[in-house]
Amino acid sequence: MKRTLNIAILLVVTLSFFNAAPADYDTFDIKVAVIKFKTEVVDYGTITQNSDGTRLFTFTNTGDAPLLITKVKTSCGCTVPSYSKAPILPGETGELNIKYDTKRLGAFTKTVTVTSNSEGGNKILKIKGNIIASK
Repeated sequence: MKRTLNIAILLVVTLSFFNAAPADYDTFDIKVAVIKFKTEVVDYGTITQNSDGTRLFTFTNTGDAPLLITKVKTSCGCTVPSYSKAPILPGETGELNIKYDTKRLGAFTKTVTVTSNSEGGNKILKIKGNIIASK
């Protein structure tokens, strides 16, 4: 009899948890940053050796929270990124400068990984082109 009473009490307590009103998640105001690049691939085309290897990726924060780029990593030491460490406010644009070492000859394809607080995590960009000897 005591065992049956304990099971009944446990059942009532368990059912009361399941019948509790769910939280209204629409009342939370969750703001996120969203990074949107104008292009995710920059094609240098065919360029001559030792020419200017600087190119620009432009982006906009289309979210509703400040965007903060925390790290930009390239796939090799031949590519050097530079970017602003300041937060990009919602609706504002920013720039990511990439400088490729154009002393090297031949075709190339390199990646640039952008780490930020943006929705979706890391963003992978690509640069490509072909370097020919100068005459």
